[in-house]
Amino acid sequence: MTVSWLDLPASEVDEAARLLLGWQLSANGVTVRLTEVEAYSGLGEDPASHAHRGMTARNEVMFGPAGMLYVYQIYGMHFCANIVCGEEGRAAAVLLRAGSVVSGLDLARSRRRASRRDSDLAAGPAKLMQVLALDRTANGTSVIDGTGPLTVSPPLATDFSVSAGPRVGVTSAHDVPWRFWISDDPSVSAYRRHTPRKVS
Repeated sequence: MTVSWLDLPASEVDEAARLLLGWQLSANGVTVRLTEVEAYSGLGEDPASHAHRGMTARNEVMFGPAGMLYVYQIYGMHFCANIVCGEEGRAAAVLLRAGSVVSGLDLARSRRRASRRDSDLAAGPAKLMQVLALDRTANGTSVIDGTGPLTVSPPLATDFSVSAGPRVGVTSAHDVPWRFWISDDPSVSAYRRHTPRKVS
């Protein structure tokens, strides 16, 4: 029997992230094939993780159970989503970084009118959320039992190679190679190393 990302412990969140590649994400009339992800571990283990210093009202969803959606806002306007992995009580989550639209293309285009190419529609975590029309109201909902706005389903094909590299947009542990993507897929977001802003 093939091991699923849902079966892995929090200590193997990096492997769970790899296994999520190719899975299909469906919400609000659009389905996206997941092409890029990023793994984040829990308390005291990963300084780039929202759960590094313990449970708060913001990050409590990260502590399980697995299969829940952890949604947060960045820059006061964009939303990002993570799928919680591992055993309940130990934080671990996989950031959904990018995908390619496989169904509901016209609807996706209407939500991302600034995109010049279809491969750019969901090429980034905030763009992915816009295409799927998801926001903070999806936080704490299940992606596996059909009760939440986002559902996930296994990949139609797994004959692709996977690349790994440093994470994006984090100030700590950015060189940890826990960003995974389907090699050479045009929907994968551009890599930009985080550069701290100077305060004068």
